[in-house]
Amino acid sequence: MTTIKPTVFALSALTLAMSFNGQAQEQATNKTQDEFEKIIVTGVPKRTTVMESSVSVSSVSTEQVNIATPRSTAEAFRLIPGVRSESTGGEGNANIAVRGLPVASGGAKFLQLQEDGLPVLQFGDIAFGNADIFMRLDNTVQSIESIRGGSASTVASDAPGGIINFISKTGESESGSVAFRAGLDYDETRTDFEYGGYLSDSVRFHLGGFIRQGEGPRDTGYTSNRGGQIKANLTKEFDKGYVRVYIKHLDDKSTGYLPMPMHSDGSSLPGFDSQKDTPHSAFFLQTAGLGQNNEIRQGDMRDGMHPVVDSIGFESRFDLGNDWTVENRLRKSNVSGTFMSPFPAEVASSESIAQSIAGNGATLVYANGPSAGTTFNSDLLMRVHTFDVKMNDFGSLMNDLKLTKTIGDTSFTFGYFLSNQSIDMSWLWNSYLLEVKGDNAALIDVYAADGTAYSDNGLYAYGTPYWGNCCQRNYNTDYDTKAPYFAVSTKFDNITVDASVRHDSGEAKGYYAGATIGSVDINNDGVISKPEEAVAGIETANVSPVNYDWSYTSYSVGGNYQINPDQAIFVRYSKGARANADRLLFGKVRADGSVAKEDAIDEVTQTELGFKQRLDNLRLFATAFFAKTEEQNFEATTQKFFDRQYDAKGIELEAQYFVGSFDIRGNMTWTDAEISKDALTPEVVGNTPRRQADFIYSLMARYNYDSGAAGLTLIGTSGAYAQDNNDLKFDGYTQVNGFVSYDLSTSLNLSLNVNNLFNTIGITEAEEGSIPSNDIIRARTINGRTTSLTLKYVF
Repeated sequence: MTTIKPTVFALSALTLAMSFNGQAQEQATNKTQDEFEKIIVTGVPKRTTVMESSVSVSSVSTEQVNIATPRSTAEAFRLIPGVRSESTGGEGNANIAVRGLPVASGGAKFLQLQEDGLPVLQFGDIAFGNADIFMRLDNTVQSIESIRGGSASTVASDAPGGIINFISKTGESESGSVAFRAGLDYDETRTDFEYGGYLSDSVRFHLGGFIRQGEGPRDTGYTSNRGGQIKANLTKEFDKGYVRVYIKHLDDKSTGYLPMPMHSDGSSLPGFDSQKDTPHSAFFLQTAGLGQNNEIRQGDMRDGMHPVVDSIGFESRFDLGNDWTVENRLRKSNVSGTFMSPFPAEVASSESIAQSIAGNGATLVYANGPSAGTTFNSDLLMRVHTFDVKMNDFGSLMNDLKLTKTIGDTSFTFGYFLSNQSIDMSWLWNSYLLEVKGDNAALIDVYAADGTAYSDNGLYAYGTPYWGNCCQRNYNTDYDTKAPYFAVSTKFDNITVDASVRHDSGEAKGYYAGATIGSVDINNDGVISKPEEAVAGIETANVSPVNYDWSYTSYSVGGNYQINPDQAIFVRYSKGARANADRLLFGKVRADGSVAKEDAIDEVTQTELGFKQRLDNLRLFATAFFAKTEEQNFEATTQKFFDRQYDAKGIELEAQYFVGSFDIRGNMTWTDAEISKDALTPEVVGNTPRRQADFIYSLMARYNYDSGAAGLTLIGTSGAYAQDNNDLKFDGYTQVNGFVSYDLSTSLNLSLNVNNLFNTIGITEAEEGSIPSNDIIRARTINGRTTSLTLKYVF
């Protein structure tokens, strides 16, 4: 086994923080009490306090997020206990797992991301369309609430692992803010704004959003992050309830960071800084080929991850009398966009790559850049595939209706959830040669020994012949989900018991088509060049049907015993599932469009035992968990299907401590996971799933003084294996973020934020499972140190 030395030190810091002694001020103590008396609204059939609930729930305020200085939404998720968020993909495209439930390919398969109680997308792991791409964290968000564990199985479809919910501000207090943030050592400026209040005694509103532009934390060579978001809501209050309307417009381009070349320990190659650079380049801006209808089209590398979302939602809650209440949420979303990013399919010797394309005696020449036309003599070269994906339609229509009857201390909830999710997308990939260089790399042309050009401005293939032309694809599918559910909760003295059941059924309809190869004059010059001799297009004349249904029943039973006002224990057993969507195409769908039942859904069973303790100035929440998970999946970068089962057990700890002017919060999760069964690769049975660390943790410490505050956030992980073969192992790492703020006046604040203060290297994923002979892997590591200055005016 190849092992890279682990470096972990945050556990001792967390222990130290939790063992602090001292008399908290009355104000700080009241703050702490609120943590356990907070009303839960996410992932529970009936609103209840944290202390009385039998679920693992956490809430992160926007103030805490600002202290942690995240550079993306996924980085903020790392503050949530039990959640492993690999935030190295940029503004989106994060791999998010919870409590040992696997991420075999990408996205957030078993964890649902929501905004105001409804899913952003019904499926969180759509290929190149991860749900986090279509949401942004800004100052319109009041808090991030999360439920981990099996209780989520019966309150949301396709969410057996948990829910992360962005809860919006709704104008309950008349206030607003404008914040301007500028990068000091990286190129990005951003303005956030928000304002809310009452228009009358019964009508209130909130409006806000952000706009930004810049190159981002890595050097792309162009303005790669630009766009913004506008959100608004209007609430009309009545004697017996309220009606609220939400609107959202998101149009934001950002760089999607894919694995890039580096040494196996994360250190940099000559000319390519693993923490600051990226294969994006000012000399690599356009790509051409055939579109979804085999029309000649061009793609723009600067589009990056470009979500375009227009949504309108309605929410209402009313007391109907006689102890009946009704609650309904509805959202219609129009969603489209692009995912465009270079992926290094191979990093190897220049000679071997050149010969694989143009034969023995092949030569290489700079296609563009300052050395254009001269011989390329570097020993190292990248074969790049452009992940050029058009998200034509990811629109959805969702409605969740709940009717609750209360009889004394017992409540009965009847609900019905409906959703229609479109997944209409096209993969239009090409192949290029690019120098291994981080500062505006040039494209490279390849010539045969007789001088014949085998490439055109760095493009050597319209398609991906190195991967068997796997990846010209087009599919247009719709997924309808129906889910009636029922929940009952009752209280006997200090014991609360709840049980719930949900039946999900769905239909998938549509079609998909793969690649066809032919000769096409792409540039219309009347000559068929070498790359134009075999152009990959979409086989539109021979599409395959999608026509299958699925159903599964989820249930969850839990109980909470409040031993005394400051101490409680809970236990829960749950069985849930997740319906699979587009990742079944091109391999798991039969010729008639049907899918085997065992492929259509993946089941998850979970057992949880929790403990809650409130002391004068300490809050401690501990949960032991055990989960068994089925997994059917497909990974685009390796062209591999997965058919396996996992076992995971562990302990999740969360603590808050207040003493004097200090506010200290921390969480730690220990997970012992293994692959218990694998139908396709049995040799990995017994191994630890890739990228699953034994420990993940975060610690946030803030000191408040008369004119401001200062603090540190530690976020880290122990070592983890790169792949399921358990050979290459990454270092553990701790990322330290720092901030200091100063009140220039009662309404004007200046703050300095540093992300990754000590410029730590932290690899989150790699394509290789073992160290190659040249010690070069394709991996993603956390960004290097970035520093920003924020001026915020509150009114």
